[in-house]
Amino acid sequence: MMIALTVVLAALVGISLGLLGGGGSILMVPLLTYVAGMDAKQAIATSLLVVGVTSTVSTISHARAGRVQWRSGLLFGAAGMAGAYAGGRLGHLLPGSLLLIGFAVVMIASAVAMLRGRTQVTPAQAPHRTPIGKALALGVAVGLLTGIIGAGGGFVVVPTLALLAGLSMPVAVGTSLLVIAMNAMAGLAGQVTTLAVDWKMAAMVTAAAVVGSLVGTRLTARVDANVLRAAFGWFVLVMASVILAEQVHPVVGVAVAGLTVAAAGYRYACSRFTWCPLNRLSGRVAPAT
Repeated sequence: MMIALTVVLAALVGISLGLLGGGGSILMVPLLTYVAGMDAKQAIATSLLVVGVTSTVSTISHARAGRVQWRSGLLFGAAGMAGAYAGGRLGHLLPGSLLLIGFAVVMIASAVAMLRGRTQVTPAQAPHRTPIGKALALGVAVGLLTGIIGAGGGFVVVPTLALLAGLSMPVAVGTSLLVIAMNAMAGLAGQVTTLAVDWKMAAMVTAAAVVGSLVGTRLTARVDANVLRAAFGWFVLVMASVILAEQVHPVVGVAVAGLTVAAAGYRYACSRFTWCPLNRLSGRVAPAT
């Protein structure tokens, strides 16, 4: 029963990945830990396989549409692979509880990025040439994070490619999937050198996520991506509070959940009423009710 539930939920995660164009895989580690019953390290290794395969499939779709900048992606990805492999080897030395706490922090950062939305880069902001040294350093850092906690890091890769390489947002998204796929596979290679993976379960979860991502891609025209991304961001924050309650202390989880509810209420108020300070700072006027 739990295996069947895990596969169904993996398909739903894949659908969210296809609809959002990234970010959905942030739920894979909590799913494998709390539903499939894996320990944190096995869940991270399995998540890397899921992230790597689904990102590869998505990269092919974006490449066919001309939304992958191969030079920037391969440069950033090659640096990331070195960091991801090192992160995969390092991950088994860290306590599982610490890995889950780190993952919760990344979930919060990812959710905040989803709620803020993607910032378009103007030609004036983009550099004339990609700073190679900075790209390599950031690539290694993102790869290290991916290898240790099993998350793709798309919320970091997309703006980095947009700002450093001057890519348009659609191309930055497509190229980031190439980088994430390379990082995830390198991180998995680092993990499997010291960890036994349940390949049967990993294959079932990966297949379900890939099918879900293909379904989600077909549904994109029927769903408001901005509304979905915001809803998903709030859900990820709630899940992060659950993990922190489990791994740190219930008070910490309740505090994060309380802040999430307060922030959601404040954001809703700012979308409805003109007196909101955020509207005054940004110069926007919300409709009066």
